[in-house]
Amino acid sequence: MHHAHSHAHADHEHAHAAGAGTRERKLFVAFALTAGMMVAEAAGGWWSGSLALMADAGHMFVDAGALLLALFAARMAQRPADTRRTFGYGRMEVLAGFVNALTQFVLVGFIAYEAITRFFKPVEILSGVMLGVAIVGLLVNLIVLRSLHDHAHDDVNLSAASLHVLGDLLGSVGAVLAALLVRWLSWNWADPALSLLVSLLILRSAWQLLRRSTHILLEGVPEGMDPHEVEAALRIADTSIRDVHHLHVWQLASGSRMATLHLELHDRDAGARALAAVNSTLLERFGIRHATVQIDPGHCPDESPGCNGHHHH
Repeated sequence: MHHAHSHAHADHEHAHAAGAGTRERKLFVAFALTAGMMVAEAAGGWWSGSLALMADAGHMFVDAGALLLALFAARMAQRPADTRRTFGYGRMEVLAGFVNALTQFVLVGFIAYEAITRFFKPVEILSGVMLGVAIVGLLVNLIVLRSLHDHAHDDVNLSAASLHVLGDLLGSVGAVLAALLVRWLSWNWADPALSLLVSLLILRSAWQLLRRSTHILLEGVPEGMDPHEVEAALRIADTSIRDVHHLHVWQLASGSRMATLHLELHDRDAGARALAAVNSTLLERFGIRHATVQIDPGHCPDESPGCNGHHHH
């Protein structure tokens, strides 16, 4: 029984390391700006009595946390694998996302409680301060979003971070609107109303993040991939392949996909050819860089439905 292992890793790792530096820098700048703005909004919210600003600061707190975790995870993901963690630390970012999503639910509860209290007991609001702070917040969010957006397509971490910032942007627009309503129409209820809106935004991003990270932690099939399709493609990858079974596809972190499978060949000696075909099909069609393939001697030795009933007497 030959066991074969393919490593199309090396070139990918270099590209990754080069990209990782700029990614970390972007994340750090985004974190610094967001954290600074969060402090400003919290102070402004407290000074002006605006819950919408406080809620937005809360949202920014979640985002600063998300960016910090993303930064930490990007760092950890680059740590080489060791004897206790042979897959390396790529999962850290998924775990970080998971924990982050859970903290957001707590935050939303707090904002909602505060907002509902305020509907019954309105608070005096200094709309000028509120407006000034909200406008600055809006500008900072635009800057952060610009810098993150270029990178966010295949990275749970960055896309989570930019999703956050997008939510923030909406929150800031809301805060500006609320400030204008309070200032011109003295509609003090606009403030808690908008803070509730912001908390819904937080809830939505929290739910998405929770779903994505849980799926990866449960070794779920990468999004947009169908194992049956992978199996079908491998069956016709090379003429020497008789059957493919025990196929598992999962991802370690976002973007790093793995597969394990058993191959049954028509001809025992076509192993190398079949492997090459399998590996290139997996990489080119499905983006799976790391595959472990077992070639079964004759028929599959495991007594599973796909394998038995072949015994000739």
